[in-house]
Amino acid sequence: MPLSPTVTREILHQIEHVPNKKLGQNFLIDGNIVRKSIELAGIDSTSFVVEIGPGLGTLTRAILDTGAHLWAIERDPKLSAYLRSSIVEDAPNCSLSQGDCLEDPHAGLTLPGESKDFKIIANLPYAVATPWMDLILSKPLPSRMVLMLQKEAADRYSADPGSKTFGAISIFLQSSFSLHSSHLVKGPCFLPVPKVDSVLLRLDQKVNPVHFSNPAKECIRRIFTQRRKQLGALCKRESNPQISAWFDSLLFSGISPTVRPEALPIHCWQMLANLTKDS
Repeated sequence: MPLSPTVTREILHQIEHVPNKKLGQNFLIDGNIVRKSIELAGIDSTSFVVEIGPGLGTLTRAILDTGAHLWAIERDPKLSAYLRSSIVEDAPNCSLSQGDCLEDPHAGLTLPGESKDFKIIANLPYAVATPWMDLILSKPLPSRMVLMLQKEAADRYSADPGSKTFGAISIFLQSSFSLHSSHLVKGPCFLPVPKVDSVLLRLDQKVNPVHFSNPAKECIRRIFTQRRKQLGALCKRESNPQISAWFDSLLFSGISPTVRPEALPIHCWQMLANLTKDS
């Protein structure tokens, strides 16, 4: 069960910790959301799990109760010390790192033997979500992710072509993962209460995920900085002949030169996945 609001306040007082808004420290206090997270993750005693941002350990305890092997990373030193003394010392199947998830996105995960299957459960502050996701989309990929995100970030991750929120991260993420469920989580489920709603997302790795090279990512991001301009005009500014060849293939397939980047289907962008630097 999650920590109640009263117990959460008592622990924060005991360790002399004031929640840091910049780090997105809003602690989960809703038991239904904890149970839903574990259910969506589908973890058991055979699972290998990475947890990003365990905070006061509400989800950590629930994960460990399944018997799963857990690797967690917490940036805040006070919270990390609390987790170590209250949970980790009595949990031999739990490894905790104190550090930045952007420097260690897999929380020090070390899979035994030939095993390659692992899952991620994460409560991600808005400022961290997209750069962390970009790191995760490099190999190795988890088989499943259950992510607590600000609604704005979740909308961008799950956006369809043609929508205002569709962009580069939508392309990269949806080329490797399928969105299976989305649950709105209201502010009162957390302490302190955030000013914005959150969304709980379940993402499953696709059978044939498409990875984008760094030059491809750079190119697509550059194009989306001018998302309302026509694709033909944007491609003319690119010096890489591979971009010209890609655009010609789009025209040949019936795509209009006046299409805007946000309206181009994901499979068209995937044709750029193996782009190399212009030599």
